[in-house]
Amino acid sequence: GRMKRIVTGIRPTGPLHLGHPYGNIRQMIELTEQHDCFYFSADYHVLTDKAGRIEMSDMVEDNIIDLLACGLDPGKCTLFKQSDIPQVPEFHLILSMVTPVGLLERCPLFREQVKELGIDNPSYGLLGYPVLQTADICMYRGEVVPVGQDQLPHLYISADIAGTFRFRYGDIFPVPEAKIMEVFARIPGTDNRKMSKSYGNAINIADDEETTKKMVLTYYTDPKKPRKGDPGHPDECPVYYLHRLYLEGEPLDEVRKGCESGERMCFHCKGDLADEINEELKPIRAKREELKQDRDTLNNILAAGAEKARAVAADVLSECRKAIGIDRK
Repeated sequence: GRMKRIVTGIRPTGPLHLGHPYGNIRQMIELTEQHDCFYFSADYHVLTDKAGRIEMSDMVEDNIIDLLACGLDPGKCTLFKQSDIPQVPEFHLILSMVTPVGLLERCPLFREQVKELGIDNPSYGLLGYPVLQTADICMYRGEVVPVGQDQLPHLYISADIAGTFRFRYGDIFPVPEAKIMEVFARIPGTDNRKMSKSYGNAINIADDEETTKKMVLTYYTDPKKPRKGDPGHPDECPVYYLHRLYLEGEPLDEVRKGCESGERMCFHCKGDLADEINEELKPIRAKREELKQDRDTLNNILAAGAEKARAVAADVLSECRKAIGIDRK
């Protein structure tokens, strides 16, 4: 059948780390093979929980560069910036007219954020986050939205708002459905917790080889193997876990045997891992540098994506303006 249209936003909240190419980005790349994908950098969304001015344009560019460097092909998807689509704010306004306040106040993610970030005075924008998200999806007639389990409540709200609009004004855009993404293997950080920017345990794609090596040498290893000669337990060690991403067959068996027999020192094992990671990231880092130097290519990719996205957006908005009676049919 026809390729379904997928829409997903990437929040530009800082440097990508090792967990990303094995998670979201790999999925985004795979989806472009069978679907018509609209991917955008969600720069307006970042404003919902940030106080003060941030250099958004740098963060957005960095994120787009990371995606391209990891192998996302802009020829196989529509890649653009949310803020480059002038129809989004107006569409958001129209959708807000059919959105009950209670629906937004009950959103578990809203309540969680207010509590977790200790926000005394939540903004209208934070409360309306799901309305903006609905605009982002329906503006391009998105049919499927890939989400993690935790994002489901937002998508139910989007489906609700889209359904209400259609019930009142007709079938201008589809009601989006969720595609639950299996979460890829948890990539362990240096402290054996999940790799995350906020834990300070992450190996960033953009770091240089020296920094990466230093970070890898701080990895927590098997506490039952304090000295060389002590037999190790590779299945309990995050360093062995990461070797599995880069090695297979004979080389991986050797790491396991050396660890279990006690011959292999953790220090050398980490050194080898750092080399494997740096080797794997070499082409990605080279491509990153190339894109950073070549602003024209980047701007052209985003301009072409925005043009494609705007064509759909203009069509949807014009239909909506007629449907609600602002413009004549």
